[in-house]
Amino acid sequence: MLRILLFLATNAAILIVLSVVFKLLGIESYLDETGGLDLTAVLIGSAVIGMTGSFISLAMSKWMAKRAMGVHVIEHPTTPTEQWLVETVRRLARKAGIGMPEVGIFDSPDPNAFATGMNRNDALVAVSTGLLRNMTQDEVEAVLGHEIGHIANGDMVTMSLLQGVVNTFVYFLATVIGHVVDRVVFRTEEGHGPAYFIVQIVAQIVLSILASIIVMWFSRWREFRADAAGARLAGRHKMIAALQRLAQVHEPAQMPAEMAAFGIRDGKLAGLFSSHPPLEERIRRLQQAA
Repeated sequence: MLRILLFLATNAAILIVLSVVFKLLGIESYLDETGGLDLTAVLIGSAVIGMTGSFISLAMSKWMAKRAMGVHVIEHPTTPTEQWLVETVRRLARKAGIGMPEVGIFDSPDPNAFATGMNRNDALVAVSTGLLRNMTQDEVEAVLGHEIGHIANGDMVTMSLLQGVVNTFVYFLATVIGHVVDRVVFRTEEGHGPAYFIVQIVAQIVLSILASIIVMWFSRWREFRADAAGARLAGRHKMIAALQRLAQVHEPAQMPAEMAAFGIRDGKLAGLFSSHPPLEERIRRLQQAA
């Protein structure tokens, strides 16, 4: 899913950059006291880095999405399709009780859509050209309802809070690991040697990958909520039909699987890192709810 991939990638990059900046400015020097490590100070510093990186990513999410996918924002509709798209989003947004999002189209042969933004009243909803070509208006309306549901549910803000907490513990544990390796293995007696910085960055990368399991679990859970929102806003039969249509489409070949707005995943291990639950499960839940 585009918003998740861009958010995680930006978040990881900012986390590492901030940690390097803290080192270069000497801010981390207070963490080392007579060869020991002040865990309280480390935790506070980790929280500052983790939460700051997460919310910078959130603030950049809409800008990043527009440029990464080449989104054409519809300011003045020039075709019947653009007019219908803008009016449908306006109607669904009003029904969901949120401000009118920006509406855009990006060029891709695969049926995809995403919503992003740090403010539920100033978000972005974009659909691919493939979605408009391969789905009926009822099905597109359901997909739009699903994306509006993400905005109304405040999913990006909640994701940022969760990612910030995860970042905090990733940085905290990476710092402790780097410190222990530097002291025990390389026997650095004062300050920190090169091993500390190398091990800490490597540990951040590894722990971030493992921590993404938690973030992806939340992402899968919120997809069920967005499906329910799409069913409520556009109609349950339309939401089920949209998911069934997408189940007929193979995995996108030109877009990474994580970017697919409604992806299909196989295998238990892959499922742990999947941002979306299986389509069959999503359809089953909507049918049971009916």
